[in-house]
Amino acid sequence: MPTSQAAMPSPSAPAAGASAASLALPAGASLRGQVQVPGDKSISHRALLFGAIAEGETRIEGLLPAEDPLSTAACLRAMGVEVSPIRAGEPVLVRGVGLDGFQEPADILDCGNSGTTMRLMLGLLAGRQGRHFVLSGDASLRGRPMARVAKPLAQMGAQIHGRSGGNLAPLAVLGQQLQGANIATPVASAQVKSAILLAALTASGPTTVVEPAQSRDHSERMLRAFGADLVVGGHNNTTVTLTPGARLHGQQVVVPGDISSAAFWLVAGAITPGAELTVQNVGLNPSRTGVLDVLEQMGARIKVINQRDVAGEPVGDLQVSHGPLRAFSIDGEIIPRLVDEIPVLAVAACCAEGVSRIAGAAELRVKETDRLAVMARQLRAMGAQLEELADGMTINGGVQLHGAQLDSETDHRVAMSLAVASLVAKGNSSLARADAAAVSYPNFWQDLERLRA
Repeated sequence: MPTSQAAMPSPSAPAAGASAASLALPAGASLRGQVQVPGDKSISHRALLFGAIAEGETRIEGLLPAEDPLSTAACLRAMGVEVSPIRAGEPVLVRGVGLDGFQEPADILDCGNSGTTMRLMLGLLAGRQGRHFVLSGDASLRGRPMARVAKPLAQMGAQIHGRSGGNLAPLAVLGQQLQGANIATPVASAQVKSAILLAALTASGPTTVVEPAQSRDHSERMLRAFGADLVVGGHNNTTVTLTPGARLHGQQVVVPGDISSAAFWLVAGAITPGAELTVQNVGLNPSRTGVLDVLEQMGARIKVINQRDVAGEPVGDLQVSHGPLRAFSIDGEIIPRLVDEIPVLAVAACCAEGVSRIAGAAELRVKETDRLAVMARQLRAMGAQLEELADGMTINGGVQLHGAQLDSETDHRVAMSLAVASLVAKGNSSLARADAAAVSYPNFWQDLERLRA
């Protein structure tokens, strides 16, 4: 959490009289300039994990130096993998141990607050024959569902035990010889799919995963680059088949900027009068660009420039400026392509003309928090008119938000979404537990202060 300053309250300085845990969010400023968001969190996790099970060295540039990837790196080090220190602006080197080189750790593997770390580790460790692993994390992570990964892995012969019938951590994994399987997942989830593919690398035969809709495909792209025998097909690329036996080799990985982090600036630029922003070096993987589709549906003034391809991932710069917005409606297949951006899209809906509708997003109830409930609660505190539904919400746009005492409720995406909402509120706000933003965007508050200036 940024330290307080003697000057006027700013996004990085608690207001006079506010609790030390709260951050002042003054209203009334615009946003101008350029910003480069942190490296993509999903790609950062996978680069570390795939580098660990490859042969040789993997060099990662642009890796996100935030709490979640640090948890992944710490777990890998505990199993004998050499991972160089993770510092902003410096490449990270991973010396791989091969597909079967993990050492049995002497202690519990601490996944911190990272659901990606825990779920992908379950797939990675399930096939490590004869070795025993225990995965745990903070209080939030210990309350998040893991059966969605444990059950399909059990179809391959995995032995995973935990609280609540194996649904809650701490989770014990006893490595087994796994069998190939055909697995249809009930939800489109990149974490579930990736865990199965990681387990499939050491199975006795091919494994096919079939999703109801395509989830983000970073694992497929990167596994192929590392040398895995993997085929994508089916309607809208919803079927992935991995055949074991191929050896993975260390790679050079360049991590693009995270579009989920860029989304905060895209919405902020679209709703804040006078705003003109350029978000640089953003990953534009088609399985992740649902937020751009929705903002286009809203009439947001966004241009994609300087498009290029970096290490197999499409990348570009995004220019956004303020303008009128209209309501949107989302459900179904697009949800997996923007599930992490729904909190900030709810903020955009508050500033749009008409009634916006979000459906098919029950997945948000099992993130770091119940994001549907938390965003509804916090936006209502600012005067928003909305209805919370079982799998989404409806939001009446065009209602002036007002300053309020807000709380991230420990969720990084909620913290940054509320910061965006405060920009267009009438009157100042304060945000408790603003330090949650560090999970995915350690410098968010500094960037906000600079762009406001």
